[in-house]
Amino acid sequence: MTTPLAASAAGLGTGLSLIVAIGAQNAYVLRQGIRREHVTPIVAICAASDAVLIAAGIGGLGALVRSMPTVVTAIAWIGAAFLVTYGLLAARRAWRQQDHLAADGTGEKSLRTAVLTCLALTWLNPHVYLDTVLLLGTVGNSYGSMHWYFALGATTGSVLWFSGLGFGARRLGKVLARPKAWRVLDGIIAVTMITLGVAMVARS
Repeated sequence: MTTPLAASAAGLGTGLSLIVAIGAQNAYVLRQGIRREHVTPIVAICAASDAVLIAAGIGGLGALVRSMPTVVTAIAWIGAAFLVTYGLLAARRAWRQQDHLAADGTGEKSLRTAVLTCLALTWLNPHVYLDTVLLLGTVGNSYGSMHWYFALGATTGSVLWFSGLGFGARRLGKVLARPKAWRVLDGIIAVTMITLGVAMVARS
């Protein structure tokens, strides 16, 4: 039987595995953190946005599952397939990694510009709806009555990552600018996602 702690830990691992992937949003947070420009509101926007999207995914898909119990198995298999595929792609990135986070570009002139840029990078990115709403919602609801503990874990992961990236950017910047660091992270992501995918099918 799944415990609240286990569900929260799974949410934390899944959330971090998705959030840590290289993307424009992470690059922007890192850049702002290195320059110490509007870091607090930028981190708050990213974390709050994730919390809203995670809740929407868990609550929305949860309602669907409760109203249509027959879709549980199908959703579990689809979600598991996505997780394993995501994990394999991360493994390939770890094997062939050449990308890294860069902090290039000019500084923002105002808080308004920084906030609008962050909102655009967060809410206009189609992958955020696939990853945060659909994928996390699907995995989270496979935990049944513990789904909100999963959501709590995933939200905690978001807060930890963006806080570390933004406020720790002065130290993280040099490390995350190295492709080898992302090879390690992608390797961890690959193992986490594939393991969660297999476990998801086992519970269905």
